[in-house]
Amino acid sequence: MVGRHHKPEDLTVPHVHEIVRASHAKIEHDRVKLFLCSGETAEILLYGATIISWKAGGEERLFLSEKAALDGSKAVRGGVPLVFPVFGKSSNHPTDKLPQHGFARTSRWEILDTATESEEFINVDFGLGPENLTVDTRKQWPFDFGLIYSVTLTKTSLQTKLLVRNEGQEPWEFNALFHTYLRVPDVTKVAVTGLKGVTYRDKVQGGAEATEESDKLTIASEVDRVYVKVPGTVKVEDIEVGKTLYTVERSNLDDVVVWNPWEKAKTIADFGPEDGYKNMLCVEAGSVSSWQPMEVGSFWEGGVTISI
Repeated sequence: MVGRHHKPEDLTVPHVHEIVRASHAKIEHDRVKLFLCSGETAEILLYGATIISWKAGGEERLFLSEKAALDGSKAVRGGVPLVFPVFGKSSNHPTDKLPQHGFARTSRWEILDTATESEEFINVDFGLGPENLTVDTRKQWPFDFGLIYSVTLTKTSLQTKLLVRNEGQEPWEFNALFHTYLRVPDVTKVAVTGLKGVTYRDKVQGGAEATEESDKLTIASEVDRVYVKVPGTVKVEDIEVGKTLYTVERSNLDDVVVWNPWEKAKTIADFGPEDGYKNMLCVEAGSVSSWQPMEVGSFWEGGVTISI
């Protein structure tokens, strides 16, 4: 069973089984809604612990497909789905029986706690363990684990943090990724910075490796790249007005995935509207270019803060 005692010291707060329904947090049967007095909001489904809305600065900051399934029937297209324990599909690996991107985004999580220290932020924690998985998923990946997923809303940022613990008697390894769909006014007029000189795997080109040569990565066609061992902060800028839209800061997450399906969006059944790709750009912080090993009793933590 996932428990608060599995968190490292800086995250430890007393475990509670019931949540006090403060005025800034609303708990519904399938989701949690967070509110700040200054007007910022976030909405997280229990299904997948998927963040489906983040409103700050008077605007929606996440792209959510108008065809996204929010009833638990399939992974959510948009928002911030959580990838664990495998990125994509694997072969000749213990995760190779799992569906693409693993089971975290398609499992129902438990609410562990909300803790508000001031009017400046609100936090909610979700837990996932073997007892939350289906019988079939346990057969596909039989390891014992505990996950704590923390979402923190502030006036200017959305912070997400994942704690992974090996609670079994044998080692295993995993990938993790925060699959963030950022909303942008016009994808052809934005650029991603902070990637120059970084090696990437170009999935559009069959996984070919290359090195980013541009100070500003712009989008004019389908892009699906895994940037490996990105050294610093990544930003999304509006190059038309010279303004930073988002700053992406990572903790213990070496890799950054940049994805936009372009007109291929028309072939994705749950992507809508068909031209919605013009207003979204996935900038995804993760640990996916290599496997993260987990010895018995060990834990790993990684997180990302997206600021406006």
